[in-house]
Amino acid sequence: MEVEMETKMQESNESVKKKTKTEPDEERYDNESMSNSPCESVPSTSESPNKETQLKDSCDPLSLIKNAVVVLTRLPDYKISALRPPTPQQFYSEDDSYSSSDSDMVWEQDDDSSDSDFSLSNNKRKTQKKNSSRNGNNNEQAPIIVSSAFAHCSTETTKVRPNLPEKEVAVGMMILAKRKTMKWQRGKIVDIVTKEDGRLKYKVCFEEKGRSLVSGHHIAFDTTPDREQLYVGARVVVRFPDHKFRPGVLSELPSRKNRLRFLVFIDDHTPLYLGLPSFHLVCRPLDDILEDIPDDTHKAFMARYLRDWPYPHLTQYKAGQMLNVQSNGVYQRSEVQAVDCSVMQVLFQDTQVREWIHRGSIRLQHMARFLDISTVEEQDYDSD
Repeated sequence: MEVEMETKMQESNESVKKKTKTEPDEERYDNESMSNSPCESVPSTSESPNKETQLKDSCDPLSLIKNAVVVLTRLPDYKISALRPPTPQQFYSEDDSYSSSDSDMVWEQDDDSSDSDFSLSNNKRKTQKKNSSRNGNNNEQAPIIVSSAFAHCSTETTKVRPNLPEKEVAVGMMILAKRKTMKWQRGKIVDIVTKEDGRLKYKVCFEEKGRSLVSGHHIAFDTTPDREQLYVGARVVVRFPDHKFRPGVLSELPSRKNRLRFLVFIDDHTPLYLGLPSFHLVCRPLDDILEDIPDDTHKAFMARYLRDWPYPHLTQYKAGQMLNVQSNGVYQRSEVQAVDCSVMQVLFQDTQVREWIHRGSIRLQHMARFLDISTVEEQDYDSD
């Protein structure tokens, strides 16, 4: 009996050991079968998880895989504005685009303008509203007037004469010389005369007959200038398609906004987009090149234009819009035919004559009113 009892005890111990060794596998099998079962199971809260099972689960490579999640957060407006490059305080800023020719400050004549996106302060709007009611034409849609940043690169906006050595002017040189107020011709320097006050005068023999004694700011080099010699405000002479030469002031350097062209204002207020081969630099320009401009109205316009550069004031018109443009001292009804960067072509209704006008020209009635308002506000500010 004792032998039989011991044999049964050993068998029972072995069975317990076998059961203990296979218990994790059985548990995993039970769990899998329960998860596949259509019946809903309730986990037990009285038993703690087996340590060996926890260790196996933690070492399972599937449990170590993490999903990458990208979270996009929109920055607040004050942070966005802080990341932008600074702009002058007098202008409101907007997202600038190279393909857009207009940005920043906007002026509206009245509150009913449908194509306005930005506006000035309430004080300025009140001043403009008074002016519009004073001048009438309340039914006419006023354009937006913007202050456009033409470029962000200093080589495209510079209005300072570069510090380069002056080219020599000598006897026998072919040059362009002033023949009349708006007429320059090609000729040759035949003599250089020194006056009693030390000023130099150049005796020129023109190709089309005639001679003249002129100053250094009334002769220009007959050669095409280098790009680095040009700057906004440079005194130049330009060759027209009819091979005539007229004096002017360089007003835009090539950039993406003007399709890589030069803009020049002729002394009669005519704007032209031209390429580099059409330009000739004046040999010895005056310190104040505006003294060479004969027309006082255009001289005042250029003074303001150069002061505001590179943020000149421009009107925003679209093809088909009607406006009043000054011609021979009288405002005439006109229609916008085309817009090309800083200039636009208008058709005068009475004469059916087409003409290119700068979008900031004082010949535009809306721009003339705007400049009057700005002048009054500047005077009020200076008096305060």
